[in-house]
Amino acid sequence: MNVLAIDTASVCAAALARTGLATIARRTDIARGHAEALMPMIEQILAEAAIDYAALDMIAAAVGPGSFTGLRTGLAAARGLSLALGKPTFGVSSLEAVAYAANPRRPLLVALETKRTELYVQMFGADLRPAAEPLVCLPQDIPALMPAGEVCVAGDAAHRLRGLVRAAFLDTPVGDAAMIAAIALARRERNVEGLSLRPLYLSPPLAVPAA
Repeated sequence: MNVLAIDTASVCAAALARTGLATIARRTDIARGHAEALMPMIEQILAEAAIDYAALDMIAAAVGPGSFTGLRTGLAAARGLSLALGKPTFGVSSLEAVAYAANPRRPLLVALETKRTELYVQMFGADLRPAAEPLVCLPQDIPALMPAGEVCVAGDAAHRLRGLVRAAFLDTPVGDAAMIAAIALARRERNVEGLSLRPLYLSPPLAVPAA
């Protein structure tokens, strides 16, 4: 099975996961220009794998939370490819992707940047199942969300919780399209459905129309 994954929630990234073969991934850290960068990135990945679009079995994508503009670009591309190729889609939460990349085998809080004072956060159990709904909150409110005992913290906003919570801090990448692809591939092979390709917005956009 060939799974193409797109992650534009915080960066611009794409990856191709193939059953029994190495994953091919590309990534660029940009705040703007996702629409211009994404499709050439996908073309490079397919060329390296020596396959064309018709060989893809599924299109996966990060559904957020993350950048409003970035998410719209990536999810629109994933939907467009799905419709054009007649292939199924598979959505994965950006918070869950970080949890699976960390995989500490103990309760885990994932904290992601919002580019504001608040953070995107979600608790996961030692089995990586969500222990609570994702939410956006202030750093000082997070200790009350965490269970007693040994807990880990991961994500690009984890450093903002140092001194506020007692936990093991993990260095885990965000914007990891290869992890999105791996999750989608593994779950699809077990006939587990993914999320719909609806953007997971937990906070309003930074930019609003002028009155």
